[in-house]
Amino acid sequence: MRGPAWPIGALLVGYPLWWALGFGGLSVIVLAVPMAVVLWRRRPVRVPRGFGLWALLLAGYLVSALMLAESPPGTYGDLGPGRVIGYVMRLALYVAVLVMVLYLGSLTERELPQLRLVRMLGVLFVTTVAGGLLGVFFPGFAFTAPMELLLPDWLAGNSFVQNLIHPTAAQTQKVLGFSLPRPEAPFEWANAWGSNASVLLVWFVVGWWVYGGSRQKVFVAAVLALAAIPVVYSLNRGLWIGLGLAVLYVVVRVGGRTRVVLCGAVTAAALAFALSPLASLVMQRLDKPHSNDIRAFTVTATLAAAGHSPIIGYGNTRNALGNHRTITTGKTQWCEGCGHPPLGSDGQLWLLIITQGFTGAALYVAFFLGAIRRHWRDRSPVGLAGVLVMGLVLLYMFVYDGLVTPLSLYLISFALLWRNSTRSDACLRSNA
Repeated sequence: MRGPAWPIGALLVGYPLWWALGFGGLSVIVLAVPMAVVLWRRRPVRVPRGFGLWALLLAGYLVSALMLAESPPGTYGDLGPGRVIGYVMRLALYVAVLVMVLYLGSLTERELPQLRLVRMLGVLFVTTVAGGLLGVFFPGFAFTAPMELLLPDWLAGNSFVQNLIHPTAAQTQKVLGFSLPRPEAPFEWANAWGSNASVLLVWFVVGWWVYGGSRQKVFVAAVLALAAIPVVYSLNRGLWIGLGLAVLYVVVRVGGRTRVVLCGAVTAAALAFALSPLASLVMQRLDKPHSNDIRAFTVTATLAAAGHSPIIGYGNTRNALGNHRTITTGKTQWCEGCGHPPLGSDGQLWLLIITQGFTGAALYVAFFLGAIRRHWRDRSPVGLAGVLVMGLVLLYMFVYDGLVTPLSLYLISFALLWRNSTRSDACLRSNA
């Protein structure tokens, strides 16, 4: 892509290259620099309604740094490089996505047509499906990225950093009682793959089916059929619930022949799925709520810890004493089940509560609720899709961390809604 819009093309279409280099979700931070240059040259900068809430969220995160050295009762650990690195990376991401939204709003329809932006998200969905299939059929695929070689060992070895810079195809977990790979390529975690797949699927359907020709619709059908494989093998209940609610939302909000056709397509797809081998894997996952006890323990511990700093939080996550099974802290040779995820790792809502207090969580919820309220009456395909994604954000905040790549996609979806409010749907059709 030429002209000032090239950073967004580099981010979405070029994402596989970023992943291979070891940047992955950090690519938005790198590309925020040329985006900021574009904004600087186009002063004054346009700001969407409700974006003051995001600015307050960012300001609150700066204040929360005052608590980085503190550990609430029931947690352990001292201030060290890992805690500081996590804080700085999250801060950089929050700033980068703020710049990205303002940058997208500054571009004219000629510089970056709305439909082109939607279709670039669709291209990333195809990449996501390819990565998911890689994780299913070649789960052991991994390699050392150039980024890993450049970083010092003490930084590259940090578990949080390692997830971001080390390309792997899948996470192997014992969700069903035995080791099974869950696809994560080209993202940082299996749950991030699930969240991103559902959001990108929405834009893939809009860009390549709704505004596509007959050949593009055949392509969409083929990709969606292939996507069912990693979607099921992800064992990701949040993703399954999100897709089910997305279908229900579309059925309710569209009318006429579109609703009839959609219901018929969903019925046919459900029947085909029920007759496929994938259905048994879904039933096994539903029969084994592997993570419920872990989540219950972590959420309870998060709320208890946050109660000691409810306004500004602690700037970063903390480790709880023990886990849902034992008071022993950390894995040992004789206690493989003693490990536990950090507080706030079971959903963006809980992450915000521990890092920024209940104030930060309220600002985050208010930001996306406000977007739904302002754009609910926009019944264009982009408007309907954008509101749907805002709803998925509020659903996923209970089960998925928004960091790192999901947050970028959430804010691009917000920017699409904002851009759509200043452009007519006729512009989209003229570019289709």
